[in-house]
Amino acid sequence: MNVNLVNRNFQNHCIFYKVFKTVLNQNLNTCRCLAVPVEEPRRYFCPSTRTKFVNSFAARLKRCYSTDKPAPPSNKLPPLSPDFRIVWPSLIKSIKNFILTTFIIKPYLDRDFNLSDFVSGSKRAVEVVSNKLSQGDYGSLEGLVTKDIIPTLQKTISLMSLGQREQLAINVEDIYFSFPYQVGIIFDDEENKDQKRFVEITMVYHSLKGLSTMRSRGDDPPLNMGMMPEYQKNISISNYRFIREFTKGVEGDWTVNLMNHFRPIDEETQE
Repeated sequence: MNVNLVNRNFQNHCIFYKVFKTVLNQNLNTCRCLAVPVEEPRRYFCPSTRTKFVNSFAARLKRCYSTDKPAPPSNKLPPLSPDFRIVWPSLIKSIKNFILTTFIIKPYLDRDFNLSDFVSGSKRAVEVVSNKLSQGDYGSLEGLVTKDIIPTLQKTISLMSLGQREQLAINVEDIYFSFPYQVGIIFDDEENKDQKRFVEITMVYHSLKGLSTMRSRGDDPPLNMGMMPEYQKNISISNYRFIREFTKGVEGDWTVNLMNHFRPIDEETQE
């Protein structure tokens, strides 16, 4: 009986061992399937290095795939006088201009003075001066502009491109609107000398390049041309200040002592 009991226990142990071995093998296989392999440590960029790398890579891609054409060179006119920009007339100044010309200049300085005639003559002067500046002919400006502004004009215009210089030239027939902005009288008292008297008149001219050609064909630009892109690039404004000495016994001539050329479209783009 004891022998049979031992045999039975041995058989039970064998069965248990087989079952345990089978379960153990299954668990090992499952563990192998679920096991995560050990990877080598990864190398990362620091934030600043990564940003530089991304920006550099993006710039290279943009150069390779961009279809944008390079921007054309700016044709904006450098100012001949930075603080001299007048566009429209002033009602108050217009009233003062009438009073000065009617009650002071004509009775006491020049009985033959007429503001309308001056405006017409000033247009011709602007045509001559602007074309001389465009051509770089500074020697011919003597007697037309005061000597003190010639070096400044020469320095500024020498830095202009050919296209910018061409914009300076004004044809009197291209001027479609002009007005005297301000009339001023200057008295210069010096000891033991007669009182010197000067008259300054600031003029404003609106011109459209090619206007004379259009009118010769029988075409007139629309009234709202200042708002139309095809006209805006050809519209320019010129400010000229004329001065003349009216001292008793002195025969003075009108000369330009300040000027500026600019395009309204350039001012709008800058804003």
